[in-house]
Amino acid sequence: MNPSEDSFLSHLFELRDRLIRVLLSVGIVFVCLFPWAKELYALLAQPLLAALPQGGQMIATDVVGVFLVPMKVALMVAFLIALPYVLYQIWAFVAPGLYSHEKRLALPLVAASVVLFFVGMSFAYFLVFPTVFGFMARVAPEGVAWMTDIEKYLSFVMTTFIAFGVTFEVPIVVIVLVRMRVVTLSTLREWRPYVIVGAFVIAAIFTPPDVVSQLLLAIPLCLLFELGMLLARFIDQPDVDPSASAPGPDQG
Repeated sequence: MNPSEDSFLSHLFELRDRLIRVLLSVGIVFVCLFPWAKELYALLAQPLLAALPQGGQMIATDVVGVFLVPMKVALMVAFLIALPYVLYQIWAFVAPGLYSHEKRLALPLVAASVVLFFVGMSFAYFLVFPTVFGFMARVAPEGVAWMTDIEKYLSFVMTTFIAFGVTFEVPIVVIVLVRMRVVTLSTLREWRPYVIVGAFVIAAIFTPPDVVSQLLLAIPLCLLFELGMLLARFIDQPDVDPSASAPGPDQG
């Protein structure tokens, strides 16, 4: 076996070991949360239950849904709790191949991206859900019992969490694109009208078909794009050419 093959296999073994650690960490947290799976789902469903008319409730159309859905919620929470350790394992695997200046940039960006993702989920849970569900409860026709299946509710919540979590990553994406010289700030400013239109298109795709929820996604997306350009101004410094500062042949 030549050295290159040996190095490749060692990286594969390291990747396997770190994946096992990640799965074990999520599994251990999930086992610890298992007894409180029903309470976790009740907490997740609270925004909808609060908007339902008095006596309203959710339904389960699947025979095993009352068991599987709370387990899925517990698994999701377990992954979020174990996320710092998961990211540490990813960082430990990738970091040896990075330059020192890349490490200095990557670590703060990874930490900031995690924080922003959680902020996006919190924004959806505490602001978007009560607003959207309250709006739906008010526009429900008279005589219609507005109830939803717990599986469909979980799917809606997951989609919304991901949509808002990814939306709040926009400043990180802008900073990375500017830092890597993929685009310039002047180009991003020229793209501003297209970004605004794209924000409303994305909001129409990933939110319920009502104006309120679409605005609650599109407006933060536009504002976060502006924030990303503002922060990128501090790192968009042109590289200094060492030869430019060196004295020429005619200089003393």
